[in-house]
Parts: sequence; C-alpha cells; structure tokens
Amino acid sequence: MIRHLWTRARRSESEYDFPGGVHPPAHKARSNAAPIRVGPPPDRLVLPLNMHLGAPARPRVTVGERVLKGQRIADAQGTVSTSVHASTSGTVVAIGPHPVPGTAAGDALCIVIDSDGEDRWGPLEPWPDYRRAAPTELVQRLRQAGIAGLGGAGFPSAAKTRLGEGQRVHTLIINAAECEPYITADDRLMRERAGQIAIGIDILQHLLNPSRTLIGIEDDKPEAIDALRAAMSERDCELRVVPTRYPSGGEKQLIQLLTGLEIASGTLPSQAGVVCQNVATAYAIKRAVIDGEPLISRITTVTGDAVARPGNYEVLLGTPVEQLLQHAGLDRHRLVRLLMGGPMMGFTLSDTSVPVVKISNCLIAADARELPEPPPEQACIRCGDCATVCPASLLPQQLYWHARCDQFERARQNDLIDCIECGACAYVCPSHIPLVHYYRYAKQALRAHDDEQIKADRARLRFEARQARLEREQAEKEQRRRARLEANRDRAAATSAAPDHHGGNQKKQLGRAITAYKAAQRAAATAEAQGAANAVELRQRASDLKQQADRLQGRAPQADTAPSGVVAAAPKATPTATASDQRERRLKALKSAYGRAHKQYKQAHAALQRAQRAQAEHPQSNDHNDVAGMEQRVAQLKARADQERAALDTLMEQAKSDLQQRAGKDLKTLKVEAARAEVALRRHAERLRAGRDSADTDTLRRWDAELKQLEREAHRSREALTQAVRAQGLVED
Repeated sequence: MIRHLWTRARRSESEYDFPGGVHPPAHKARSNAAPIRVGPPPDRLVLPLNMHLGAPARPRVTVGERVLKGQRIADAQGTVSTSVHASTSGTVVAIGPHPVPGTAAGDALCIVIDSDGEDRWGPLEPWPDYRRAAPTELVQRLRQAGIAGLGGAGFPSAAKTRLGEGQRVHTLIINAAECEPYITADDRLMRERAGQIAIGIDILQHLLNPSRTLIGIEDDKPEAIDALRAAMSERDCELRVVPTRYPSGGEKQLIQLLTGLEIASGTLPSQAGVVCQNVATAYAIKRAVIDGEPLISRITTVTGDAVARPGNYEVLLGTPVEQLLQHAGLDRHRLVRLLMGGPMMGFTLSDTSVPVVKISNCLIAADARELPEPPPEQACIRCGDCATVCPASLLPQQLYWHARCDQFERARQNDLIDCIECGACAYVCPSHIPLVHYYRYAKQALRAHDDEQIKADRARLRFEARQARLEREQAEKEQRRRARLEANRDRAAATSAAPDHHGGNQKKQLGRAITAYKAAQRAAATAEAQGAANAVELRQRASDLKQQADRLQGRAPQADTAPSGVVAAAPKATPTATASDQRERRLKALKSAYGRAHKQYKQAHAALQRAQRAQAEHPQSNDHNDVAGMEQRVAQLKARADQERAALDTLMEQAKSDLQQRAGKDLKTLKVEAARAEVALRRHAERLRAGRDSADTDTLRRWDAELKQLEREAHRSREALTQAVRAQGLVED
C-alpha cells in the first residue's frame, strides 16, 4: 500500500541528499493554472528520424504514399533506437533534410506529411490484458510504438526496460520532480491524468519486477501530489515528496535523493539495479500498451511574456513551432528570445519552422525584460561558487580551463562526461561565463575524436590483415620456389649419375627445336598483329614445335585446347609446376589472347563501318574491293576471337567443375559466403560503435565477443575462397 508521506518541511522525507543545487525563480504560475488544451491541427507535419537518443530510424514509406494516423513510417534500427509514426493522416510529400531543434543547429533527415484534414486512424492493436504477455513482447511493443523518455533526454524506453541475462532491478523510480523553471507539462498531466499514469507504472512494474517502486515529486506541486496519492492508493508504491531545488529532477540526482545510492562515473543506473522513468513516459506507455496508440503527441508548455494564452497544449509531433506559437497568441513585436526547453538547460531557437519533437517539453517566448541578453563574459575570479553548486561533484573551473585550451583529454580525465549540463554553475558565476557552452564544445570534440579513433582502429585491423595475407602469400611462394629448386637439383644429380651416350646429340636437337619454336612464335605474333589469314596455322605450328621441345627436354607435352593461349604460357612452365599453377597460367594466357583477338576484331569492325559509310556517301568510288576485303578480314578476326573465347570458357568450366567436386561448393557460393561474413562483421562493428556510449559493461563485453567471433568467421570464409581459387588455378579478375 502507498505510504502517505507528504510534508512541506524543508528536509526531504528521506535522510538522503545530493550535493549542490540552486533555487532559481520558478515562473510556473502563469502556465499551470489552466487545464491542458488541444494543440493546433497542423497542415504539414515534419517528423525527424532522430527524435531520440541513439541510431535514427529507417524510413519505410515513399514519397507520394498515403498514410493513416498512427501508422509506422520509420523502423527502429540498432539496439538504441525507436520507431516513428504518422501523427495524422495525409500524404508523404518529401523525405529529406530539414531544420530540426537541437543544441547543435543543423538539418536532419525528416519525413514531411501534408495533412488531409480527416485525422483518420489506422488499425490499432490494444493489449488490455498485458499481464499474459511475456516481458520481451512488451519491450518489443514499446520499441515499435516509438516510446522514448519524455523528460528531456529522449532515451528509448525499450532499451531501458530490456534486461540482460542475470540482470536484476531492485528499484523503479518514477520521476515527477519537474524541477526546471517555467515547465509545468508534467504537473498538469499528473493533476488531470493520474489514473492513466498509475496504469503505466503497473506496466513498468510487470516488465521490471522491482523490489520497490518510488515516486519522487517536489513539494511545490500540492495538487499533483494529491492526485497521485489518490490514484496510487491501492498499489504497492511509495510517494516521496522532496524539497524544491534545482536540479532534483536529474536522473542521478533523484536516485541519490531517494535511495542514497550514488551512481559511479561511467556507469548506467541499470547496472546498479535502478531504472528511472518520467511520469509522461509512464503515461505514454499506458497508451501504447492498453490503447494500442503509438507516441504521436506530447504535452508541451508554452509560456513567456510574448504569448497571450500561456498554458499546456497536447501537440501532435511534427507540428511546426511557428504554428503552435500562433495558436498560443504570439506577439511578434514583443518576442526577443525563443527557447525550447527550460531557461537552465534549454537552447535558443533561431528558426521557427523546426517541428515539435518527443523531447520538446517547453517553449518560452520571452520579451526583453523577461530574459535579457546576458552580460559580457569576464575573466574567471576563481571564487569557487560553481564547484559549490555542482550537483555532480565536479570541478567546473578546471573543466572550463581545459575546454577553453582545447585540452580535451584532460577534461575527460576530470570526468567531463559526467556533467549533466544543468547550468547551475553558469547561473551562479559572477563573471557571467557561459560554462555549459564550453562543456558542450568539449564533449562534441571528444565524441568526434572517439569516432575517428574507432575508424582508425578498423583501418589498422584491415591493414594488419592485409599485411598478414601478403606475408603468407610470399611465404607460400618462397616455399614453392624452394621445392622447384630441390626438384631441379635431384633431377640434375640423377642425370649426372646416369650414363649418357648421346647427350651431346640430344642437346643439339633440343637447341634446334627451341630455336624453331621461337621463330614460329614470332611469325605467329606478327601474323596476328597484321590480321593475316594464316595466323591460326602459324600459331598451331608454334604449338607443335613447343610440344616437340618439351618431349626432348623430358617433360610431358601439354594439351593444347587453345592454339594461342597455351603457347604464350608454355615457356614459363617448369617440370615441377603443379596442376593449379599450370591451369592459372593457361587461364591468364587465354584471357590475354582473347583480349588481343577481340580488340583486333573491334578495330577492324570499326574500320569496316567507316569504309561502308564512305561508300554510301560516294557510291561512284572504286573502293568496293577494299570493302569486301575488309569484310573478309573482320569475319576471320571474329572467328578467331570466338575460338579463343570458346577455349577460355572450356577451361573455366573445367576448373569450376573440379572446384565443385573438391570443395562441395561452386565458386559463386564461396564468394557469397565470404561476402555475407564481411557484411555481418561490418554491421556488428557499426552497432558496437553506435551503442558504445549507452550500453552497459556486460553488453559491451558480449558485443566484443560476438565481434571477435564474426572476425574469425569472415577470416575462415576468405581463406576458404582463397584456397579454393588457388587450388584450382582460377584467376580472380
């Protein structure tokens, strides 16, 4: 049962606390007085594919396709990712870059939908009896429904609720603090829809099976506290009211405030057995599971002195900020500064065409009096106030100097990555130094450096693998050379030991045969170059002389399937050459011979066409005999090229047949297996790189083991292909 623990005392109900923190003016009354209103119906939606942390979604629709409300238009890819859905019915008019909100201004890939005004839903699949479903099925439902953290970070909920093997969650924390000034979206949501939030918490408890569930809420929300108390009265959950202090809503700060557990640097709360979810996320989980509705809208606070109707609006994702501001009564003459998010962690919007996304919890349209331009930055006086208010117990002054001097590695060593960018240090800085801007700059530089390091490591691995392959091939080549030398020595020793009564005569015959062969070879080459009709006969004669020289030298004559190709390779053959070496040389020779023959044919054919065009233009000329002679020569060259091609195809088919018998697979299958292994290795490496910053240690260790296994499989596939090609004498183009 819920424990009724609510007090307006300065101290928290628990004895725990977190260091630092500030008390900026709240400015919440202007937007939390009215109920949640319906946002404007947009004429055009712009839906970015990266409205969440992790890998962007992959489009599954095309331009011109009609979509329905709630239809999945982009699929999650990678472990840390989530899907994107159409917020209303209409037609996809573009898929391309578009300005999106973010701390780093720029464009991102978006799907643009023109609304048809019907707002027609697609088919929904509600799961009211979700307790019968396995946790893995519910996690997949959250992934496909596009549920991401709505408190500001945008971390995919499926990644948070997917537990690894042996992983145990002892504490589930529901973040209802909403500590940043101006923002009241969660406050109004808890007041009006606490019952649906409670059902979402039930689903999270079923998924994670925690030992205890804690709800942390600040004491400046009495109506929301009463609503949650009533909704959770029959549930095993503990409501804890904490003093209003910024940034008590930070994940690690709220965990420390409620449990006393301090999350170690470089680790995730889930690794310590704690999962933290926002109340708005719990509400979205209820709608996704019980009602079957994906995440297509969110509650956004619109406030500031430049709007006539401040309040909280339920806005369709993808709605242009410009249209939402007009709906709230924006006075452009008073608008001086526009922020998305709160004044502490938000960022300035310079382009109002950007869309509302999953992390858009607030829009502040301020005039010159409300948010004046910050004073000019001055020199640091080393007062130490920034270190006093830092909730992460860092040294902001040291981080500032390292970031300013581009000493990024030293900033990393001082735990820059643990900075939550809350802005408390900059808020109290008497020198008005925008400290968070420096930290974001250093973080971005470190991320770029890490990405380059990953690419360099992959290039180094490829280089080392290539060097190893070249060294292996060189060693095999040297081994074959030594084998040939040993064979020659043995044959020379046997020849010198045996009596030779006709050795001199035999040497003379061999010399004459080689001389005749070389002369015939030169004559055949000259005839081929000139396109003579007797080139084939001369090449055949050279082949016969080569076989005669081989017999005199004591080696077996080689079969001559191609008159020109084999003879070109014959002088390089050795008595100890393997069948694969001989076949490889013959294939190379046949390809070379076919290339020459085909080139001569194409040149002669082009000359014939030019002569025919000239004859057609000047029929009175006497060049008919020349054209007829050229036609005869083209026919001869075509026949010779076809003969070379046929010989090459015959030898290739013979080699492939031998490979099939030897390896049990054809060459194409071996190539496909090697290519698939390489693709699997590359995709896994990319997934590892994308998830390295967000995955826990056990997951990274498992991914590394899988990567090594894929590297071994890819190496085996490449070796099998290389050995098969080498064994059968196949020549890779």
